[in-house]
Amino acid sequence: MSLFGTGAMGRVVRSRVGRRRVQTVVIAVATMMAVASAVVAGSLMVAAAAPFDHAFGKQQGAHITAQFDPAKASAAQLAETGKLAGVTASAGPYPSTAFRPVDQAGFQLPTLTLVGRSGPGGDVDRVNLKSGRWAQKPGEIVLAASFEGPAIGIGATLKASDTTSAPTLSIVGFAVSASKTADSWATPAQVDALASEGSPVTSQMLYRFDPASTKEQILAGRKKLAASVGSGALLGTQSWLETKRAADQGAAATVPFVMAFGMLGIVMSVIIVSSVISGAVGTSLRRIGILKAIGFTPREVVRAYMAQALIPAGAGIALGVALGNLLAVPLLSDTEAVYGGVSLSVAWWVDVTVPAAALVVVGLAALIPALRAGRLRTVEAIAVGRSPRTGRGQWAHRAMGLLPLPRPVTYGLATPFTHPVRTLAMLLAVAFGTVAATFAVGLTSSLTAVGTSQDPESRAAVTVTTTKAIEVAPPPPPPVGGNAEDPPPPRGSESGPPPVENSAASASKKPKVADPAKVRSAVMSQPGTESYYGKAQTEVAVAGVSGSIQASLYEGDSRSGSYEMLSGHWITGKGQVVVPSRFLERTSTKIGDMVRVTYEKDTANLRIVGESFDTSGSQLEIHADMADFESAEPSTFLVETKSGVSADEYAQKVAAIVQPLGGEATTGSESGQDDVILIMAAMAVLLTLMLITVAGLGVLNSVVLNTRERIHDLGVCKAVGMSPRQTMSLVLASVTAIGVIGGLIGVPTGYALHGLVMPVMGRAVGTSLPSPVLDVYEPVQLLLLGLGGVVIAVLGALIPAGWAARARTVTALRTE
Repeated sequence: MSLFGTGAMGRVVRSRVGRRRVQTVVIAVATMMAVASAVVAGSLMVAAAAPFDHAFGKQQGAHITAQFDPAKASAAQLAETGKLAGVTASAGPYPSTAFRPVDQAGFQLPTLTLVGRSGPGGDVDRVNLKSGRWAQKPGEIVLAASFEGPAIGIGATLKASDTTSAPTLSIVGFAVSASKTADSWATPAQVDALASEGSPVTSQMLYRFDPASTKEQILAGRKKLAASVGSGALLGTQSWLETKRAADQGAAATVPFVMAFGMLGIVMSVIIVSSVISGAVGTSLRRIGILKAIGFTPREVVRAYMAQALIPAGAGIALGVALGNLLAVPLLSDTEAVYGGVSLSVAWWVDVTVPAAALVVVGLAALIPALRAGRLRTVEAIAVGRSPRTGRGQWAHRAMGLLPLPRPVTYGLATPFTHPVRTLAMLLAVAFGTVAATFAVGLTSSLTAVGTSQDPESRAAVTVTTTKAIEVAPPPPPPVGGNAEDPPPPRGSESGPPPVENSAASASKKPKVADPAKVRSAVMSQPGTESYYGKAQTEVAVAGVSGSIQASLYEGDSRSGSYEMLSGHWITGKGQVVVPSRFLERTSTKIGDMVRVTYEKDTANLRIVGESFDTSGSQLEIHADMADFESAEPSTFLVETKSGVSADEYAQKVAAIVQPLGGEATTGSESGQDDVILIMAAMAVLLTLMLITVAGLGVLNSVVLNTRERIHDLGVCKAVGMSPRQTMSLVLASVTAIGVIGGLIGVPTGYALHGLVMPVMGRAVGTSLPSPVLDVYEPVQLLLLGLGGVVIAVLGALIPAGWAARARTVTALRTE
């Protein structure tokens, strides 16, 4: 015999599921919402951790990658640092330098960290050779596997720089370092030769520490390294924690808010299922008595009522698994992680564990009211029937009757007190729906604020550039939420042309570059200019950090284009640099520390003066004064016009001067939101609508039960003159107070949930959040959200209210 029985038992279950369509739909939708959220959250948690952890452990990744000045620390001294307390393994020293190669099409790749190693093995950072072979002689180079493509493959050549005398390097292999200790590798002799081209050579050491699982432990290890060598010998370090965070953050940022929605969905599912089954028991007392009278045992009655919950829940769970997999697709990579061979897709065990857990939760939620049905005595159940207990809620009717309101309204306001448990379930459903709406409004507003804060250039009234925009075929977009370890595609600085695959086509599309001095003069000569600052977006190398770092170099007073600051202050002159939180984490530095920054042939030691709010992903961006680098020139001028001056007319006047030179002038415009932000916002809206729908269905179910129970009373009211409009107002009034109270509970709870989840999302991507991102609620918004509880309650009650208003008096009076 099956779990729910066959024959008579099966017919009873099927008839109740089929006849109670509202309750069936409510349970199905509630469980679908909860399961979909749980599947997405579980998938993101798995995808966020598995690839990096697998590769890092297999390669014995470096917990700290350190760069030393060879003039202040000899190879013998560096070898001794491997014996410090807490160091479990070390490798090096390896000669290291930074260079910016040029591909066969003539375009520059990003600045690469080149390390001289005789082979891929070692006690630390056992580099995984994906294809080809290791560099064995000068003139050969191994690149990170993420650079491999149609234009860059084994046998292709690169020039070490854009100078005519730069040596040519042949690509002989592609490799992966989970620790991101370098972007390219060559023989030690080749590194020394390239360093003579202008970029200084440093000594790289790789360390594994025990313990090394927290930022504090990494800082302690860095402090030991700095103390073991001479002052100024340690140029910089890179922490594995930030490398891991960069690898994980594509999915990790989404996990907290999806989990929040998932928890709301699970709790609401428990409330809805318990309410539905409790209502089914309360309105079927006579039926239960009849079932027992014809031979059904208490255990069979319990199973029958649990089946009424588990059958629609099973359908909802199946739909939830399918929906969760669909929602997870935009947030996971379709391709294997470049370093781990782990597919970023929904793990099979998530699709098994979540439905199983959901069935257990639904079963437990239905068990208590089902046990009540099983314990009912046969005679008592038949005698009581469907009528509510005499006298329940009469005090409420007397109290509400004192209010100066129409009698149908006061009658409706007193109705919830007839069934306190059912009313509580309705109240909780409305409250959770309001929580979801409040949280979603705050979340989407915060995500919008994040996108706005990351584009300070859009604040300028007019943007003047030294080059004209050219039409090139855009590169294929990376998968949303994909592997954050992958570096961005090769790109030039703003002062040069963007890279394209077809060299012949690109040669004909090289833009003419205007003289920055002449463009600056054109801006200064305009009488409508209030203020301006110059900016160059380029790439630099930072000692201790592998790979290129995006750099914004500013000329003049750039405070109007500053990023939101988390601590410290914006750059005010030479010798200063502002960095994001992830830079501090990755380099184990703090405000006040010095970092060595190299731009082309210029090297400057800059002091960190501020921590900026930056969500640019694994590609770090720093901000410095252009005066620290003699060869840097602005490629963009951001202009504020005087009051009353038309930005369009100003741009036209400047464009007439700079366009013949090769420049361009345009009015400022808002930039589009980041794809990930748009997807997260869309998902939040979808999950919120689902939760509000579930809340409305919960109200609908309770009002349907109340209306059916009191249909005879409504018939009496109609017989003594109550109109259909008054009948509808009676039913709607019964939920209005519940909506008000639900809103008063839900809005503060949603506000608190936003304040809890947003900082967790920030920490997931390695940054704190500034007040403009956190303080997004307006008083009017909160008031409207509070009224949203009333809207949810009233919308949920509209259908049964309309049914009660249309019910014929004779039919209602005959119903018992």
